[in-house]
Amino acid sequence: MSGFPNPADVLPHRPPFLFVDEVVELEPGVRAVGRWHLTGDEWFFAGHFPGRPTLPGVLMCEAIAQMGAIAVLADGKFAGKLPLFGGLDGARFRRQVSPGDTLELVVELGRMSARAGKGSGKALLNGEVACECDLMFVLVDA
Repeated sequence: MSGFPNPADVLPHRPPFLFVDEVVELEPGVRAVGRWHLTGDEWFFAGHFPGRPTLPGVLMCEAIAQMGAIAVLADGKFAGKLPLFGGLDGARFRRQVSPGDTLELVVELGRMSARAGKGSGKALLNGEVACECDLMFVLVDA
């Protein structure tokens, strides 16, 4: 047992749209690190692309946002809230991610208020950046 929460106990997301498999570091309201293990059985690989299955970049951004949501929701002052995308800036895709790969998701939260916040994140593949982006989100009642 890692001592960190199960992502499904923090996030409202459920399969097939829950992309964080485990939390490995957590500083509530500040930072979170987790992993997404891609088996190849995920629904999107069959069509993206036949013969060369590749994780869609937008789903890497979503996984980063989910990791950020864990950092936000683990902070008790945001209990009963739901962080929703408000914007996505500077998204860059640097590595192809394939079935069998494990992404390390790292998110640092920036400015936070009772209604919104910012953060930045990366999806790392074997220690190298596969995707990076800046997140903006709004907090609504869950």
